[in-house]
Amino acid sequence: MGDDQHVIALDEVLVVDVESTCWEGTPPAGEVSEIIEIGVCPVEVASGKRGERRSVLVRPSRSRVSPFCTRLTTLTADQVAEGVSFAEACALLRKEYRSDRRVWASYGDYDRKMFERQCADFGVRYPFGPRHLNVKTLFALTHALPREVGMAEAVRITGRKIDGTHHRGHDDAHNIAGLLVTLLRR
Repeated sequence: MGDDQHVIALDEVLVVDVESTCWEGTPPAGEVSEIIEIGVCPVEVASGKRGERRSVLVRPSRSRVSPFCTRLTTLTADQVAEGVSFAEACALLRKEYRSDRRVWASYGDYDRKMFERQCADFGVRYPFGPRHLNVKTLFALTHALPREVGMAEAVRITGRKIDGTHHRGHDDAHNIAGLLVTLLRR
């Protein structure tokens, strides 16, 4: 299908940050890393205003939340057990954020690759359109850095502090949206 199939709206960028099941070292036998939280924060391009940050908890089906994962993200197995299925989360992004018709952004390629892999694994329709912005690369290029830096370091470089809890999807999406606004305003 050609790019003209869907007109991509450029009024808003949907900033997304995922948290996934993780372990210290290798995953237990039979478990694979999967998305347990999708953080979303829309950015209005013209005004540079960040929208409401939102956390969509996703129930894992092929792994469990480890104690290491809880220490990193603050998310517990009980919390994510109350979440929606991955397919429901993707449908929610399309319905409530028009994610398939907007540019979406994440900090690095991890989030995009996780969505691509999980959609393929579960036979779920990819929730996004063809335009992805890698804020990590864009940040390094616009600041003429010798290499890409982590999100927390990028926030520090801009003279701000992390707002909320680092490694929680909705807070990270809000902070990444703030970085994107500074880049759009340069």
